[in-house]
Amino acid sequence: MTSKKILLDTNIIIHRESHKVLNDDIGKLFYWIDKIKAEKYIHPVTIREISKLKNKETKSSFNIKLEAYQTLITTEKLERSVEVISNQFDKDENDKNDTLLLNEVFKGTVDLLITEDKKIHSKARELSIADKVFTIESFIEIITAENPDFTDYKVLSVKKSYFGKVNINDSFFDSFKEDYLNFKKWFLRKSNEPVYVSLSDNDSLLAFLYLKVEGQNENYSDIDPPFVPKRRLKIGTFKVVLNGFKLGERFLKIVFENAIKQKVNEIYVTIFPKREEQLRLIRLLEEWGFTKWGTKTSTGEEVYVRDFTKKFDIENPKITYPFISLQENNKVFIVPIWPGYHTELLPDSILRTESTDDFKEDKPHRNAISKVYISRSLNRDIKKGDIVLFYRTAEKGKSAHYSALITSIGIVEDKVDNIQNEQDFIMKAGKRSIFTNKQLKDWWDYNPNHRPFLIYFLHVYSLTPTQRTKLIRKKLLELGILTGEDNELRGLKEISKENVKKIIKEANIDESYFIY
Repeated sequence: MTSKKILLDTNIIIHRESHKVLNDDIGKLFYWIDKIKAEKYIHPVTIREISKLKNKETKSSFNIKLEAYQTLITTEKLERSVEVISNQFDKDENDKNDTLLLNEVFKGTVDLLITEDKKIHSKARELSIADKVFTIESFIEIITAENPDFTDYKVLSVKKSYFGKVNINDSFFDSFKEDYLNFKKWFLRKSNEPVYVSLSDNDSLLAFLYLKVEGQNENYSDIDPPFVPKRRLKIGTFKVVLNGFKLGERFLKIVFENAIKQKVNEIYVTIFPKREEQLRLIRLLEEWGFTKWGTKTSTGEEVYVRDFTKKFDIENPKITYPFISLQENNKVFIVPIWPGYHTELLPDSILRTESTDDFKEDKPHRNAISKVYISRSLNRDIKKGDIVLFYRTAEKGKSAHYSALITSIGIVEDKVDNIQNEQDFIMKAGKRSIFTNKQLKDWWDYNPNHRPFLIYFLHVYSLTPTQRTKLIRKKLLELGILTGEDNELRGLKEISKENVKKIIKEANIDESYFIY
């Protein structure tokens, strides 16, 4: 990240300077800000908001601590575009104060803003400056990706394990023991049940997920409002340590894949909205289609549910992920990807000839469901909701007929081609890209007359080795899906929905993902 001036929202300052730890991730945030030698700024509105605190001692303490930050010298006159958004979104003084922060980002007074406020992020998207407005988590993600040597550990692959093999005394579980009095007893009783874990290089827990399938006769008497009978997948225990590696998305993908396999109609989770780690998890769940249902009366936890009946939202595929519709007014493209980039971007689609040791899950783009593909295709007629089939091109020195094949399926989340310059390209690609900033610069400079564009996509399905062998180039030619013309796959190749159905049938792909 090249940014040097960072504006911090009032909520970040309060979390940082409070005598009581309100957010365990604040320490990591400021560690990284100091590590990259960035300048920390506050807006005059933050000083005004702090001055409104009623407790004199607290206010005095905060005023002293604010001297550690640089205060922006600025007027409060909004840029015209920002004023339009303010009129649309702002309902009270707090909203207007938040817009003042965004105004500085929009003007370029600061390089980026860090805030946990959801409404600020919504306004940033409307102003097309979302790539300059970060949450604590997204800031740490990009910094960790760009400075891998700074991290204390490297993430190993997600493993399926058992309760009985997991160390109950790991400090990872301290918050659970505090929230649930009988947690240890419950945990030991589950000894033979499977869980998913991710460990650091010193075997401490980074993530833990327990899933439970519940039938129509399950007792939900302590959930208000009551659940109607359904086959459900319960996220029984779910926690991810914030580390910049997008483990949350990785584990959500496991949730959705199990929901498909178990043929459930709904997914739900009960969670206390007390700690920042829990609030962060709630934000992640909401981003992927979970909504608040009610409460669990016996514990006071909030209940979040995700409808898992087949549906597809073409405007926001995340909230209906992993379902793919062949009914919409969407298109299907075969997308070529070179072998050298393929497994780095799509590690779940690793070939038998590749070593898993070369693809440890230690980078955000490997764990993420949301990914970015850089394209120079002449055909740029791709849009949100379209379907992409990734075609791994031929191995060097091997026959394309047998070494080139379709390996993965995804949904387009967005196309980004309104790119202003090199820095804009790096910013918009960097959060999800497999490339370093230097490599992205090379991509941008390669042909000034034909700049690249970005395809944000959600990785949905990795074909198994057996399925992939049925979709080698030779078979695709026999099925009439490819024609064999020169340069046929130099860019995006549109194919018909009928050809997609041929592919699903030929490779025996799980049809549970598709809406016909």
